[in-house]
Amino acid sequence: MSETQTGARYVEAISALPSDRSARAAFQDLVLRIARPGAALFDFGAGPGIDARFYAERGFRVGAYDVDPGMCDYFSVHCRQFLQTGQIALYAGTYPEFLASEAPRAAPGVDLVTSNFAPLNLVQDLQGLFLKFHTLTAPDGKVLASVLSPYFAADLQYRWWWSNCLRLWRNGHFSVPGAHGPIVRRRLAEFAAQSAPYFALKRVFPGTSPHRDSYANGIDMSRRGGSAWLRLTTSRFMFLLFERLSI
Repeated sequence: MSETQTGARYVEAISALPSDRSARAAFQDLVLRIARPGAALFDFGAGPGIDARFYAERGFRVGAYDVDPGMCDYFSVHCRQFLQTGQIALYAGTYPEFLASEAPRAAPGVDLVTSNFAPLNLVQDLQGLFLKFHTLTAPDGKVLASVLSPYFAADLQYRWWWSNCLRLWRNGHFSVPGAHGPIVRRRLAEFAAQSAPYFALKRVFPGTSPHRDSYANGIDMSRRGGSAWLRLTTSRFMFLLFERLSI
């Protein structure tokens, strides 16, 4: 099977469920509300380029990175016209190579780093990643990440959740095996701790669409940080907004 066919199968799978389509639409809507027109975005864990193309079609300048060669091959076809004009720049390579690389010339002073469909749940050392994001972003840069929620009530039906719930509350996180390595679920406090001293977790959004309820502007972590998780039990994903700190 070719790498492009592998990417196509992923696109088919990730678009099959209405809940996944709704989660993607909610994330994309939030990006449009946060990023100013024409902003520079960097899509971390860009996969087959679904989001990168969406951003480019709406006038954003997009840098993108993914570790999977198959995803990058599909991305190159799916976003070909924008790659040719330079509106999208795709970066590949291993994850250690990404961390060690210099800031991409095509995306200096990125306004917003995006990461949709939980790439951060596959990263063991988040602090190293946030250091990299700090080098990529402008002084007022932000990170918006869609992550798997450890508070999702529907997961309580699974034995793996109950066998790890004490670890979650005691250590702030737990891991379960996944197809591409351990999947790490983290409490909000753990995300806040791991993003420091480079970023501060400012707001949390339930990963549902549309955002027109009382939490349309997110949950302010400076005011309701301790109880924010109570508003996240109905969503598989939660969207985290971090703001860059000066160090």
